[in-house]
Amino acid sequence: MTTSQNALKRHAVSIEGTGDDLVVFAHGYGCDQNVWQKVRPAVSAMTKTVAFDTTGAGHSDLSHFQPSRRHAGLEGYACDLIDVCEELDARSITFVGHSVSAMIGVIAAVKKPDLFDSMVLITPSACYWNDGAYRGGFDRQQLDGLLELMGSNFSNWADVVAPIIMSNPYRPGLASELSQSFCRWNEPAAKHFGYLTFMSDCRSFLSSVRPDCLLLECTDDTIAPRSAVAHLHEALPSSGLVKLQAQGHCPHVSAPEETVHAITRYLRSRGRLKLNAA
Repeated sequence: MTTSQNALKRHAVSIEGTGDDLVVFAHGYGCDQNVWQKVRPAVSAMTKTVAFDTTGAGHSDLSHFQPSRRHAGLEGYACDLIDVCEELDARSITFVGHSVSAMIGVIAAVKKPDLFDSMVLITPSACYWNDGAYRGGFDRQQLDGLLELMGSNFSNWADVVAPIIMSNPYRPGLASELSQSFCRWNEPAAKHFGYLTFMSDCRSFLSSVRPDCLLLECTDDTIAPRSAVAHLHEALPSSGLVKLQAQGHCPHVSAPEETVHAITRYLRSRGRLKLNAA
């Protein structure tokens, strides 16, 4: 069997719904495909959907993890996504990626220009640190401190960073759930992917993205502030922007109905939902 023929099993791919068109959900750092459970059923009622576990997450095959070779950069995770998508039989694919997976999708779209019909990028950031006029949200010293803590005590790091990611003080249970999700990852893979997430700079890819993109932005998002999302909106050749009322970095968890509405409205505009869909 070829590499791509193993991809569905390797990434614990799950398929729901029916149709010739396909929506592929890609989770962010520290999560697995179960993070879509509040959003995916509504979309699966209207079209065929796929979710998968990134290498190191959930039920992914850890023997595939190659930190010094294939997965030395986000490009390797983009190759994983390409393998999954190419193994699926679909007339057209809409990619829905959260956070770092939004950028993994961007890289995949540049590598394979005809792979996606359209893309929904949820709270995306091409670069997390401040660089001259570019405002990514963090000083390099702040990121260095977070990564140092991650390397020395991963469970404590998860407890520190989860509330920052959720940015939802009125619902502390969401941060607790996210912290527990971090700790379900394979720790070496989580540390490696965490470093790549926060230290990669994907700005150079943006101008080469061919699919139409919808950007979903949240209020009070410390991880992907409005300045970072605005940079993508300006740099991508074809993009729309929806400013959600949801707080924090994970609207598909904290505000699933609003997130579903934004995704399905976009899919309808692209002609990618069944005619009889609600």
